[in-house]
Amino acid sequence: MTEFDPKSFVKSLPNKPGVYQMLGEDNELLYVGKAKNLKARVGSYFHSRGLTNKTVALVSHICHINVTITHSETEALLLEQTLIKTHKPPYNIMLVDDKGYPYLLLSDQTFPGIHFHRGSKRKKGTYFGPYPGASAVREALSVLQKAFKVRQCEDSVFSNRTRPCLQYQIKRCKAPCVGLVSEDEYKEDVLHTRLFLEGKSNDLIQQLEIEMDRAASDLNFEKAAEIRDQLLFVRKIQEQQFVAGQAGNVDVLAMELQASGCCIAMIIIRDGRVLGSRQFFPRIGLEEEAETAFEAFIGQYYFGQRNHEIPNEIMTNLELANYDLFSAAFEQEFNRKVKFSHNVRGDRRKWLNLAVTNATEQLALHIANRKSILGRFTELEKQLQWETDIERIECFDISHSQGEATVASCVVFGREGPLKSDYRRFNITGITGGDDYAAMEQALTRRYKRLMVEEHKLPTILMVDGGKGQLNVARRVMDELQMNQTLLMGIAKGEGRKPGLETLYLQDAEHTLELEKHSPAFHLLQHIRDEAHRFAITGHRGKRGKARTGSLLDDIPGIGAERRKALIRYFGSARGVMAASADEIAKVKGISKTIAQNIYEFLHN
Repeated sequence: MTEFDPKSFVKSLPNKPGVYQMLGEDNELLYVGKAKNLKARVGSYFHSRGLTNKTVALVSHICHINVTITHSETEALLLEQTLIKTHKPPYNIMLVDDKGYPYLLLSDQTFPGIHFHRGSKRKKGTYFGPYPGASAVREALSVLQKAFKVRQCEDSVFSNRTRPCLQYQIKRCKAPCVGLVSEDEYKEDVLHTRLFLEGKSNDLIQQLEIEMDRAASDLNFEKAAEIRDQLLFVRKIQEQQFVAGQAGNVDVLAMELQASGCCIAMIIIRDGRVLGSRQFFPRIGLEEEAETAFEAFIGQYYFGQRNHEIPNEIMTNLELANYDLFSAAFEQEFNRKVKFSHNVRGDRRKWLNLAVTNATEQLALHIANRKSILGRFTELEKQLQWETDIERIECFDISHSQGEATVASCVVFGREGPLKSDYRRFNITGITGGDDYAAMEQALTRRYKRLMVEEHKLPTILMVDGGKGQLNVARRVMDELQMNQTLLMGIAKGEGRKPGLETLYLQDAEHTLELEKHSPAFHLLQHIRDEAHRFAITGHRGKRGKARTGSLLDDIPGIGAERRKALIRYFGSARGVMAASADEIAKVKGISKTIAQNIYEFLHN
């Protein structure tokens, strides 16, 4: 396995919740952890100070880290717990010994209690866990107390009570200690608690619904309302775990395809619970459509290796033409009927959205990986027969809507990847709307005139997104500024704007550069071009949105935010202010007659 670069890896992580798996040599799983913010949490392992000896030992063995993005910290907690119990990573056990893990104990008595437990399992009863942290156990206890009202007091307290405690008063316990609940009724509550902790939430919901209907038929509306509240609690917890009303074994597949790569993310659901995820980065041929490549992956994964558990259902984010063919193949080869689904709703849609999120994020991580970027730079140097290192590539793109809100972007890449602190946008003014050549000339001139005056480092390669016209403009600006040490490249969209069909220009419109469409060098140029386009589009949309949603009131001299707010509140909109007379405007609090006259004249002149 190649040397792991934590600095580059952490830099590319998203600020989202998820689970991280630290791997050693031969992909041995060392440690599993959850994070509210993956970038911050994973980055904390690589600080130079403040680490324990055991953490230092763990970090010294890391060769790679896999991450799974989740929608919430709760979901990350559940997935972490599942992975720890399934794989038993050695450093999870070393850093927190199994005896130190907290459990939930449902005691074995006439009136059982549910308790927080840590240590040896000597007490009689059923243990649920281990849980990854004490906070998770206390959260579970709080939910159980509200939903099922099983006692949580110590046995010594329970045996010596003579009157109900505060928990009974606030409806968190049924006071079995003083006989205020029958043994049969309490057994039902204990059974519900057990079903909930065993993950049999669907069975629990069905049973509660039957009991609620029975109580309503017997006109015991207070009991029916209590069961209704229990149902609401259980469904709420299920919703947080993305398993509301769901069961079964499902593989959720999502494909993210870009010019610079492809990722297929798989979310594995078993018995209605998210057990984990996997990511694949297949090589997609230029002539292949996304659906064709997706179908090829499904065939190779399930039928090629024959060592995967076959689910009851396969859910995909792309609609595939050969669903029936695959279903027949599964039945023939594995004697299993496998359902394929695409249009799903509700909580099942959340599973699919989770897979799409992971495919997008994992592809971004894969592309931004320092080893991948460095290899692409090296390959580009080889293709260009460049004798020294290419240290810096800057790429420009223009974005506007029919000439409105023209913005030029400049993105910068170094040998470690995108240098986002060096990105720049230029608001283009003083040109004819839609004149991309003039916009490109203005952006390039503003950028490099300043850099040359301030003696900043010029790029090794200057790229422009566009055809011969944009390239000729860039050539002219570079000649005027005498940028003799910078190589000029142009990347023009191909037929139908299809990725992989771009034309590359070198130095001028008369010379083209031929690169293999699957070469790392070509992928690097596509990646940089796509990033410049994204950055330009983002800036343009922001500028256009501000122009369209802004108000003429923003431009009135002497009118600040508070007075604008007062005018809008009084007249309802900027149009209402324009329709008002100077005397009416003067009625607004904080607006004098002089200011009102100024506002009126500005709006009508």
